[in-house]
Amino acid sequence: MSRVGKYPVVLPQGVTAEVKNHTVAVKGKMGNLALAIPAEIDVTVADSKVAVAMREDTARARVVWGTTRNNINNMVKGVAEGFRTVLEIEGVGFKAAVQGKELVLNVGFSHEVRYTPPEGITIKAEKPTVLSITGVDKQKVGQVAAEIRGFKKPEPYKGKGIKYEGERIRRKEGKKK
Repeated sequence: MSRVGKYPVVLPQGVTAEVKNHTVAVKGKMGNLALAIPAEIDVTVADSKVAVAMREDTARARVVWGTTRNNINNMVKGVAEGFRTVLEIEGVGFKAAVQGKELVLNVGFSHEVRYTPPEGITIKAEKPTVLSITGVDKQKVGQVAAEIRGFKKPEPYKGKGIKYEGERIRRKEGKKK
């Protein structure tokens, strides 16, 4: 069993945490985040550290103990420095552009694909073939990246599509004569 939950989360300079009514609120220079705490877990803030403990040692409490600690840690990292995911677009004529807040993708369909990101997420087209997704909520950043990638997943024959930075696409050989 993992013991991640026993390590306290250290709050960096400029980040504050507050516990009220089974909710942890974290504030920092990048923004604010809140998390509902399960009933089996106690959270305390002292000496710029957030400690997570189980109320009773039950199976469910052990399951959510480490998860709650890591969620709080991700919130602290998010409001302190933010999260960033980079997507690469590969293929002839494939490109992306940001018009206002909306992302416009040309990825081989007869029409443009338009995507409006949720609140708190910023999308930048660093190049026509490179997208940068940033935000304070790690889950939202990853979800938006997955949704955008889902418009045109990389195919195994030529590798065309939208992929994560550094993602290796397993290639297939194709037809033989």
